Amino acid sequence: MGEYGVRFATSAANEFRSLPTHVKDRLATAIEELKNNPRPVGTRKLKGRRGLFRIRSGLYRLVYEVDDKKREIRVIRVHHRREVYR
Repeated sequence: MGEYGVRFATSAANEFRSLPTHVKDRLATAIEELKNNPRPVGTRKLKGRRGLFRIRSGLYRLVYEVDDKKREIRVIRVHHRREVYR
């Protein structure tokens, strides 16, 4: 099947860098798992937002889109659960 590549939107990369280290480590593990399975168990497709998915990691959410043709995952947002959908 092969791995998917992961790219961050500029804003998502900045959000990721500003997180506490323990949160970054947990999210980095989740991102590594997305490379092999871009839609793991527990992933939710966001309603009203075409093609966007989210995964939970503690109090933080990672919102991303999947391009199966290019085999690429693009991370759109990385934020606390109360802020991620605003």
